[in-house]
Amino acid sequence: MLHRPHTSMQTGEIRGRLARRSFCVVLSCAAIFAAPSMAEVTSLGLEDTTEGRALPRVAEGQSAELLSAFFGLDNALPFLARLICRGAPGKDGMPVIFSTEIDHATMQAGDFLVRTASGATGQMHCVTLLPATDAGEMRTVLLVGEFGDADNDPPVVVEVVGHLHSIDGMLDFRGAKVEVTPLAPGPSLVMAEIADPQARDLGLGQRRTDGTDCPTDGISQAVRVVWAGGVTLADGGEPGAVERDLYRVTVQAADGIKREVTPRALADLGDGDNNHLLCLDTPDTPVSVSFPAGVFTDPNDDLNPATSVAVRPAR
Repeated sequence: MLHRPHTSMQTGEIRGRLARRSFCVVLSCAAIFAAPSMAEVTSLGLEDTTEGRALPRVAEGQSAELLSAFFGLDNALPFLARLICRGAPGKDGMPVIFSTEIDHATMQAGDFLVRTASGATGQMHCVTLLPATDAGEMRTVLLVGEFGDADNDPPVVVEVVGHLHSIDGMLDFRGAKVEVTPLAPGPSLVMAEIADPQARDLGLGQRRTDGTDCPTDGISQAVRVVWAGGVTLADGGEPGAVERDLYRVTVQAADGIKREVTPRALADLGDGDNNHLLCLDTPDTPVSVSFPAGVFTDPNDDLNPATSVAVRPAR
């Protein structure tokens, strides 16, 4: 039997289905292994009930800022998004990334306000930390609701209007705002930091949202990179050795000489979130991370641009 090649439109539709399928698999497995703690990382509360406590936006060298808001899906959250919160399917999805991990107990849907290009206010439905709930990851919140139309009246800014605290209880994000990355661009690197090996996992996710760890043999340190949204390969699969070798990490030795290395291993896989761990076999100080264009896609099937980000120094 002869097989006709796919047209470009058919290929795009297939890739889109595969990317959405990957998103659905994460949600489906999260429901299968659902734990009572799920309610702790998802909120439908449209009122801010957190006490302000007069916390500052800046303290001890840390600043409470929003680093990114990514218009990931426009009226396209799949049916299985009901496992995040009831009524989520068919709504918009927007991951928002914070400068520090947040205290999940102070997070309500009403803490966030989205404005569109026309000045209209978006309708918030629920917010969740899932699936980014591993140790060191609790800085990405997925907003679910109606936030405008990508073509006619897109969302342009997200603001924290409620009292939402940092995980250490020192900062209040109220007043922080950031411009929204439009729907069409693919995901880019937003943040990189030296992962704290002593960071405590609060056990707030499900087994399916536990990412893989770096190997223990020959690894000196790990760099956590955070993408604007969840990323997979174009076929919906997880990255492997090829994608690991595409990451480039600039490191600086004690004598000040810089060089470029590739990770010995790639970890924090299999959990569907927007984090990767770059496992390094050198103790030299990581300075920056880069990744080439056209490799990863978001749930909207948009390919990533060439992207780079500085590594935050260890605290």
